[in-house]
Amino acid sequence: MPSNLKLSRRTERVTGSLIRDILQLTQKPGVISFAGGLPAEQSMPALAFDALADGHRQYGPSEGEPSLRESIAARLGALGIDADAAQVLVTSGSQQGIDLVGKLFVDEGSTVVLEAPTYLATIQALKVYGAEFHGLPLTADGIDPDALRHAIMERRPAFAYLIPTFQNPSGACYGTEVRREVARVLDETGVPLVEDDPYRDVAFEACERTPICAYLKRTPWIYLGSFSKITAPGLRIGYLASSPVLFPWLVRLKQASDLHTNRIGQAWLAHFLESAEFDTHLERLTGLYRERRDTMQESLQRHFGGLAHWQAPAGGLFFWVRLLHERDTLALLQTALKHDVAFMPGDPFFPGAEHRYPALRLNFSHSDPTRIEQGIAVLGQLMQTGEPETHSGFAPPTCSSLAAG
Repeated sequence: MPSNLKLSRRTERVTGSLIRDILQLTQKPGVISFAGGLPAEQSMPALAFDALADGHRQYGPSEGEPSLRESIAARLGALGIDADAAQVLVTSGSQQGIDLVGKLFVDEGSTVVLEAPTYLATIQALKVYGAEFHGLPLTADGIDPDALRHAIMERRPAFAYLIPTFQNPSGACYGTEVRREVARVLDETGVPLVEDDPYRDVAFEACERTPICAYLKRTPWIYLGSFSKITAPGLRIGYLASSPVLFPWLVRLKQASDLHTNRIGQAWLAHFLESAEFDTHLERLTGLYRERRDTMQESLQRHFGGLAHWQAPAGGLFFWVRLLHERDTLALLQTALKHDVAFMPGDPFFPGAEHRYPALRLNFSHSDPTRIEQGIAVLGQLMQTGEPETHSGFAPPTCSSLAAG
């Protein structure tokens, strides 16, 4: 770097994304990737924009297309969230919503309470703004509301960030009473809630999915959603809804960021959501992913018995596999990549070291059943013997490049 080039202090906190690094490495044909939360290509609807381009070629409102905002508000109302279209902001993927949250709430040294483990890109995004994290242990039924209260009293966080439905990476789904108790704690303490809910529509079995935001009565809130997992992630269309007190600030931050999300994609999505085709599409998508989840469950039972604990998720895109013995999962990843299999090590999903344990996050939506069985068999043999019977010589990344995530 030139000696006279001065970058902001913020750049010292910018890290690479381990998921993005691994996805780059898995573009080679033949690689079986359980790493990213990639939807299956065959699950994505056809995108026909020609009839929708007229009237949407010019700059548009920062808040988003009115028809899409109305559709989103109606869906939120059906979930119990009290928000009309005037409280809905269309974002460039839900990741932009997380970034806007960071800009809104986080100063250097601000504390954020979140689950441990949690979505690693949230850690990455908020760390840029100087956030410090306090992780709450997560069970299959959610976090402990009393632990949340204690953390709030001790840390006075800027907000709590939670993923209560088909949590990433664990797949956990909070129970009804936990959701109500968490809402009660936040209302009593006045700590804002940021609820991230990108997987709620990918449900395989009945379970509690009422947003915690629907139970809040006093404290400010932001609810984040995404269409990437149920349509096409290349559209980069997500949304947020918020308490009225926060919404004007979020719109201004959005304006300063990218003016508005792509209008033609919004117009297509608004039309698709209101069509009879959408429900058929969602049913077909969940059926496809349920089959792949079941295949991975059966494969794990065959090849990971005695090696790990896991629970088949009721929805979402991931298995969270907790190893029974200490294992360097980054080294395991490097070995697996030599044999054309990729996964996400568990460590990056923890905001700190206090609750870490060896784990793998395995995505089942992207690979077909045959490749799921092949990939899990390779990982199982690596876990037991260190080497499967055959390999293709795929060159893994170096430790330093992986550590950048």
